[in-house]
Order: sequence, then structure tokens, then C-alpha cells
Amino acid sequence: MVAINHCGFDQDLAAADPLRAKIRSDVAEAIGASEEAAAAATEMCGFYREHQIGDAGKDLAQYVSLALFLKADFTPRVKEAELPPDASYVLGILPQLTKVYQKANLHSIWLKHREQYAALIEKYHQSVAKMLFDTDISLKLPLSGYSGTGFTVYLEPMGASGQTNARNYGSDYFVVITPSSSTLKIEQIRHTYLHFVLDPLAMKHGTGLKRIEPLLDTVKTAPMDESFKSDISLLVTECLIRAIEARGPAASKHDEAQEREGVQNSVNEGFVLTHYFYDELIKLEKGPSSIRNTYTDLLYGIDLPREIKRSEQTVFSTQASPELVTGKRPRLGPQPLLKLAEQKLGIGEVSEAQKLAQQALDEKKEDPGRALFVLARAASMSREIDSARDYFERTLQTTHEAKLLAWSHIYLGRIFDLKEQRESAVEHYRAALDAGDASPEVKAAAERGLKEAYAPPESSEDKQQ
Repeated sequence: MVAINHCGFDQDLAAADPLRAKIRSDVAEAIGASEEAAAAATEMCGFYREHQIGDAGKDLAQYVSLALFLKADFTPRVKEAELPPDASYVLGILPQLTKVYQKANLHSIWLKHREQYAALIEKYHQSVAKMLFDTDISLKLPLSGYSGTGFTVYLEPMGASGQTNARNYGSDYFVVITPSSSTLKIEQIRHTYLHFVLDPLAMKHGTGLKRIEPLLDTVKTAPMDESFKSDISLLVTECLIRAIEARGPAASKHDEAQEREGVQNSVNEGFVLTHYFYDELIKLEKGPSSIRNTYTDLLYGIDLPREIKRSEQTVFSTQASPELVTGKRPRLGPQPLLKLAEQKLGIGEVSEAQKLAQQALDEKKEDPGRALFVLARAASMSREIDSARDYFERTLQTTHEAKLLAWSHIYLGRIFDLKEQRESAVEHYRAALDAGDASPEVKAAAERGLKEAYAPPESSEDKQQ
């Protein structure tokens, strides 16, 4: 965060906590006092400018994603292939960032301001703790924590005032937030916390969710994110969260008319089960059972024909509020073998991932395009370039999923760049932009490939080999 501030990230600087300006000044002075630090900073800031994507919020978001995957020595905790695409896009900033950190002795600046960071955290700790406590009480949840999962809030004054970045990677949930006008957006922290609580429940109730999948056909024209239209677990969880948010804490004074207006707004965005869950939450408040104990009953209490009819009669809005939580969110996937294969790939167990994906392909019971893409990624991670190329090309011939098409073209572009076949590489980068996946990660990766030939960053592991 200090690095991108030094390089020109000025969003909402005027409204920032005074600590941000103090640190920027100290860093500029330290870098200016060292020729080596200044030279490294020039290169670092050149990289930053070249990788801006035209939106200050998204510029910030990609560095937040990268930071969450770094160890204290600025090396990634996972292999490059396992990084989120937006983090991978800005990975190249690390060599010069490390030099700046060392040559300008940025650690001493951190020590100088450490107590101010601690004071800032203390200032907001009580309000966040109260929100978590009230949420658990409202849902009648135990206060002893959640085994095997993590929920972490980072308070970062060097960000844009009032901006929140929430991420879900595996079973870990993160909120990176910058105060605005001496306040925090508590509702955004709560939204992420509700995902932390409710996402695992959806993953345990695949059969119950499968029953209501026909509801997805009724929301195809809704303005919400496409992920909600293709995965019933995501849709159900978001509807339940929005119902909880509309209802508010159990101890609060309820204006039911106002609450139902908020519910209707969510329904108009495509979250068509919000009405149902809102009514059920009122019943839950009157009983002794927690949301966990009643979750199964909530799912099987859905009158599918009635909800389909209600959804079909809904006039959807022209736009929807963006989803706060991004990253590798849990999904209900109907293909257990491929889901397991992707998990194995994510933790570096490449050979196991290959076996599972090949089994799924041989049994012909799961998505062959997805299986081929896993095999392609596995071959790429094993540096079997020719095999990877073959699998990516077969993926293109097999799948109609825009995301798989786009990333297959991007990976093929990188392979042809490594083979010094630039013309073929450029064709694939262009094809990625035309594949139908409008996500900023695809756009950024493809445009980067069009601008310059792909060269994998040199790691300490590469040097040893």
C-alpha cells in the first residue's frame, strides 16, 4: 500500500486519516536520500503506471489481492499458477518493491508509526466486536469461534477512504478497509462475516440446494452478477444474507415497512428468495434454534412452484449493486471429482489433480471442458509445455464456457510467447478478449499479452533449478 501511494495512488487523499500523509512524506524523504532506493522506485513506479487499468478502485483491488498472498519477505505463499488472476497480473512489482523496502529502510518508518496503527485499530475495535457479537446473537450462534476457518479484518489507512475490499480464499475470509471521516463501513464488514458463517452451510446441503436449481432459469435476465445465475448455492446464500441485513439485529427497533422495501429492492435485483427468507427469519427470532440448526428446514420449506411463479412475475431492475466478496468463493459444483481435482491443484498436488481430472474425463459423467482445463493447468504447472498446449487447444474445442475459453486463449498466448511465436500469441490474446468473459482479470491479462510478450517472473526456486 505504501508502494502504490508513492507511485501515484491518490484516491480520496484529501479525506484520508492524517497518518496516510505523514507516511507518504516519510517514505518520499527516505527514497530521495538513497540513489539505489530512488532507482528501484523509478522502476517500481513504472510498473505501477503500466499496469493501471483505468479504475482507481480496481487498481487498488489487484494489489490488495497480491498482498493477501505474500509472506513477510514479499514472496508469494503459493505458486504463481495458484494466485488469483488479478494478483498474478501485478506480481512483477515485487522485485523492485523489495529493493525499495531494503534500500530506503522502510521498516524503520513502520516502527516509527506502529503505535499510530495500533491506536487506529483500538479506536474501531469496539464497534467491530459489537457488530460480530450482535450478529451471532441474532442468528443464535455460539460465540466460541469456527474451527478450521478464519475471518480477519485489516484496517489500512493507506487505502482509499471508505473503500472496502473483501476476499474469500478457501475457508479464509478477509476484509481490508480504510476508515472514512472517522467511521468504518460496518455493514460491509458484517456482509463478509455473514458469508463466513453461511457459505459453509450451503456447501453441506448440496441435495437440498439441488432441488431448487430450476429457480435459476427465472433469473437469467436479472442485473445481478452472472455467478448468481449459474450457481444455486451462491444465489441462496446471497438471498439469505440480504434478508438478514434487511431485518437487522434482533435487539433493534424494527420498521417492517422500511425493511420490506429493502427486501423488495433485493428481489428486483434478482435475489428472488429474499422475501421467503425474511419471513422465516421473523419466525426464527421467536424460537430457540440457531440458523445452523434450522438451515435444512429453511431449504426444504421453500415452495418451489410458488417461488418460480413469484420470480417470473418480478420486473427486474436495470442494475444491481456489485457483490462485495470476491475470490475463490465456495461453490456447489455438481462434479465432485473435478471439484476435488481443482482443490488438489490449488495446494500444489499436481499429480493427484491429474489423476482425478483424467478419471472424470474417462467416466464421461462430468464437464469434459472443465476436466481438460484442469489437465492443461496441471501440465503447465509441471512445465510440460507441449502437453499443456494440447490440453488447452482441446479445451477450446470442447467447452462453451466463456471463462474457460478466455483463459485457455491467454495461457496459449503465453505458451506461444515462450516459444517465440509472437504472431500466434497475439491471435490468442485477441481471441481471449472476444471469448465473452467481461471480467477485468481477463481483460487485463489479455491486454498485457498484446502489449508485451509474456515472460514468467524469476523466482528463487527458478534460480536454484
